[in-house]
Amino acid sequence: MNTSAQLIGLIGLCGLSIWSLFIGVIDMAPMDILRDREAFSLLAISRFPRTAAVLISGASLAIVGAIMQMMVRNRFVEPMTSGTGSGAALGILWVSIVLPAAPLLVKMMLASLTALICTIGFLAIVRRLPPSQPLYVPLVGIIYGGVIGAGVTYFAYQADLLQYLDIWTNGEFSGVLKGRYEIIWIAALTALLAYFAADQFAIVGLGRDRSVNLGLNYEQVMLLGLIAISVVTALIVTTPGMIPFVGLVVPNIVSRLFGDNLRQTLPTVALFGATLVLLSDITGRLVRFPFEVPVGTIMGIVGAFVFLWLLYGRRA
Repeated sequence: MNTSAQLIGLIGLCGLSIWSLFIGVIDMAPMDILRDREAFSLLAISRFPRTAAVLISGASLAIVGAIMQMMVRNRFVEPMTSGTGSGAALGILWVSIVLPAAPLLVKMMLASLTALICTIGFLAIVRRLPPSQPLYVPLVGIIYGGVIGAGVTYFAYQADLLQYLDIWTNGEFSGVLKGRYEIIWIAALTALLAYFAADQFAIVGLGRDRSVNLGLNYEQVMLLGLIAISVVTALIVTTPGMIPFVGLVVPNIVSRLFGDNLRQTLPTVALFGATLVLLSDITGRLVRFPFEVPVGTIMGIVGAFVFLWLLYGRRA
């Protein structure tokens, strides 16, 4: 059943990806690519990079969201709403103030470092919460991320960088072009490497004591997960900006449909994540055509409704 669902989802995603290549202010038909050099240039410079960035962002965020839920042992957390995304924005802001001429790779590394520190802080707080109250974890995560976000806004205001802060906090892909998005492929590679440790993350979800009893190096796997979450989140925030709820709703939907075996379900998680973000991006381009609604806004609306369904809906 999982294989057939993945095949159907992959066919649908391919169709959406092709459709995405031909949606824009400039009309372009498939045959124009063969006849018109300018149409081919538009495809290579703008449309393909944008679609690739959307797919990578959605798949990577969904994967690290599933990993984070295993590490925290709570289904209602994800990087963008638990301080990791705000931590990445803090790192980008800091390097923009202190080292404004720094290359993009340096900004990404520092953003990953601050995201890692903020994620470790979140885990330290979560471990002190009563396990009998699982809803405390997402609430604390939202508050924790809000506090960090408030600090980011304050420092951006002091440095007169509020206009740049909007770019990092409102996820949108209109500015993705050839030469300005390639670093996001590192997120795809990081998510792929995390897949090879899927079994270890599943064991971590059993808890520290059981993981150690099963012979797992608990601290090493936790560190690996933290690095994967921080790098992917920092890269997404650096390129399109924050895209909320992807890492929350997608792993939960897949878990309800196919279970919690990460080795089997992570490809489906990536597929669902890429499809959801691509659908949101296409909707944002069409709902006020020729203007665009940021994909972060669309995902905020969709994710909020799905989150409420996950809270109050009953399992079949």
